[in-house]
Amino acid sequence: MSDILIAAKQLAPTVRSEADRAERERRLSGEVVRGLIQAGVPNMLVPKAVGGSEVDPATFLGVTEELALADGAAAWCAMIAATSGLPAAYMDRDAAREVYGPEDVPGGVFAPRGKATRAGHGYSVSGRWAFASGCEHCTWLMGGTLIAPEEGEPGARPDFRLMLFPAEEAEIIDTWTVSGLCGTGSHDIEARELLVPEARAVSLAAGPRDPGPLYAFPLFGLIAVGIAAVALGLARSAIDDLLELAGAKVPTLSSRRLAERPAIQSTLAEAEATLRSARAFLLEAIEEAWEAARREGRIDLERRAFLRIGARHATQSSARVVDAMYDAGGGTSIYRTSPLQRRFRDVHAATQHMMVAPPTYELAGRVLLGLETDTSQL
Repeated sequence: MSDILIAAKQLAPTVRSEADRAERERRLSGEVVRGLIQAGVPNMLVPKAVGGSEVDPATFLGVTEELALADGAAAWCAMIAATSGLPAAYMDRDAAREVYGPEDVPGGVFAPRGKATRAGHGYSVSGRWAFASGCEHCTWLMGGTLIAPEEGEPGARPDFRLMLFPAEEAEIIDTWTVSGLCGTGSHDIEARELLVPEARAVSLAAGPRDPGPLYAFPLFGLIAVGIAAVALGLARSAIDDLLELAGAKVPTLSSRRLAERPAIQSTLAEAEATLRSARAFLLEAIEEAWEAARREGRIDLERRAFLRIGARHATQSSARVVDAMYDAGGGTSIYRTSPLQRRFRDVHAATQHMMVAPPTYELAGRVLLGLETDTSQL
């Protein structure tokens, strides 16, 4: 077991005890954020060459799952911070060290909701980005931008860059009044004519500068794995919740505990089969891709497709498991005091992320059928 996974397990009781507070305050507590930093979670996908841990994808999944067993919001913020470390592999090392220090927490949004124009040795950046999870505790933020082609370049397409800037230079706009993952504080962030130096204007199209096998993985594929890991952890915790409830609850007008009902027994067994098989498929896809990355330094389109299929399937399967546990809990599940209620809301917030949305299957299916398709999001 890796050191970072051990640290996550040790942090879990603190995360669990702070979950109600995070839900209420719509942000992680300082205790949890400090614990994540001390455990090395925010920089676990940052290259070792610039001070990160550069863990393998299966370890990333395990750490995120472990945190989700304690609280979905904390796991989500941890996953976002970790995947926000991936651009470090595409940057000049000195610039990466500036952003991804041992006490730093990165965050932000990859979607190209901003615009940038040339300004001296960098760019003037403006934009507003939604879903900036954990932005209130981040030290650095990023936003995807489009840079208009230079005049005189007919037919040229806008250039996509991730712009990284100190968190205090952005405005946080309070928008996070939602049904699930309330504790992530995923507000909007806005930048107005921020000056970002060239070294912090990251081009993903240019490919990673770091040669490690982790960075042969598709960036969006790793984000999808992280989302699936949160969902898997939530599903496992929902099963645990029902086991505890079923052993003690005697439903109204019944003389038997919930656990003694054949329907509950069948539901629980089916949930275990669903969750374990979905997790195994995802891990198989991760392991095959990891072997290819280590052996060849690249991951072919078919393996990339299976990564996304596995992540989508694991997320949806987890939601079905949580739904089944929520239903089995009966009236108890609807109370705010019931952990099943929060698992239900959190997992259905996770399913809405575009990296595990229904078009994922269509995209992956076109690849498997050998049809021409845009694979830039794969």
